[in-house]
Amino acid sequence: MTDFLIKSTITLFVLLAVYYLFLEKEKIHVFNRFYLLFSLVFSMVIPFITIEVIQEITQPTVNPGNIQILQGSAVILEDTNYLAIGLWSLYAVVTLVLAVRFFSNIIKISSKMKSNTSIAYRNAILILIPEKSLPHTFLNTIFINETEYNNRQIEAELYTHELTHVTQKHTLDILFIELLKTVFWFNPIFIFYKKAIQLNHEFLADEKVVTSYNNVPFYQSLLLSKANENQTFYLASNLNYLITKKRLIMMTKTTSKTKAILKKIALIPFIFVIVFFLCLKTIAQQSSTVIKVQSDKKEKPTKDRRDEYYAGVRVIFKDCSKKTIIDKQYEQLTSEEKDNYTPYVPTPIIEKSPTKNELTDFKNAGKYAIWIDGKHFRNSELSKYSASDFVYFTGSSVRKNAQSKKFPQPFQYSFYTKDYFDKNLKNSWKKFGGKEIIGTRNCADKWDKTNNFKESPKTLKEDKKSKTQI
Repeated sequence: MTDFLIKSTITLFVLLAVYYLFLEKEKIHVFNRFYLLFSLVFSMVIPFITIEVIQEITQPTVNPGNIQILQGSAVILEDTNYLAIGLWSLYAVVTLVLAVRFFSNIIKISSKMKSNTSIAYRNAILILIPEKSLPHTFLNTIFINETEYNNRQIEAELYTHELTHVTQKHTLDILFIELLKTVFWFNPIFIFYKKAIQLNHEFLADEKVVTSYNNVPFYQSLLLSKANENQTFYLASNLNYLITKKRLIMMTKTTSKTKAILKKIALIPFIFVIVFFLCLKTIAQQSSTVIKVQSDKKEKPTKDRRDEYYAGVRVIFKDCSKKTIIDKQYEQLTSEEKDNYTPYVPTPIIEKSPTKNELTDFKNAGKYAIWIDGKHFRNSELSKYSASDFVYFTGSSVRKNAQSKKFPQPFQYSFYTKDYFDKNLKNSWKKFGGKEIIGTRNCADKWDKTNNFKESPKTLKEDKKSKTQI
């Protein structure tokens, strides 16, 4: 949720700033209208857009004899976050109040439409209301004062102005932004978007009047004469909305086609820049490192390596109902059973040290969780080491559902000094570390080749004491 709010707010702010700086003063009102609507929609969608860039990292090498598969599910009890509950409750209450206000205003407008005289007028419906009021529009309905209508005191320019709001369906824009304001009431930027959209509507209506009657001075005087009747109607398009210098100047302004086209085209790369910075995500993809071991002897075939690796190991597999499928010494397995139950043979592990730049990057506590010789340390601990102090390192990405409060980082890396590496890892790929392989086939009869080994309890005394799981 936080990621959504940050990305959407940044996009809303940047696109609105572009509108105020480069577009609002230009006489391209139709384009500006759809730009503002696009900005709202795009800002709601962009947090869900992800452009993945695959970055391969070395696949972590772990001795299968040290991996445990824990049957059953783990339950983690966390303290109740009363602050979060309080904030969500506050949000729900305020949103509910604003939603009730929103729909009650629609009901009031509907009631006003039903309780007063209606007259068909071109593509709209005139609603004659008794109270003194400036003309205002909601959907295809124009509300005007009954006395002024009967006495023909409403100028033709005002009818044209309001009819423009009807034919161009400006009310739909207002309803859309009001719904967003109701849901995201805590974000003040939507207030500025509503003002920009409403002013754009007035630009569009003014342009239609000026084009139809070609009498700018008279229309400006007419608007100024109504300026003292400063009435605002919620959810409606208002004749007197922001009778400011902006509207009066815009009536006499022109924008060349070349300038308009250039500004529109300039927005395309700008949108791509926003997408690049907010949506680009580097995905770490594990890849096996091809290791060439220099030796005078030819490397043994995979099957011979497997026979050496599992020699003397008992192979036990159960199905999803914990019924034993196979329980044999490795040497008793048929060739097919060996392929099915013991296909994994680790590749040789050779020394490799991080570069100075890599070691500096690993100090980023927000990006990496760090282990040194099997123990977790703060990233700052790496400052005590030089790159050559580590003879081997390995790591992987961490999926979001596997990240925790203690380890929220998207990557985890382990570093090994020479003594630890020589003692625990250097030759671990040559021989299986336990006396038994205990695996489980799932109900779909599929086998996860990287998570199917469990060491015999006899060989896990130290792990059980420390409760360490690799």
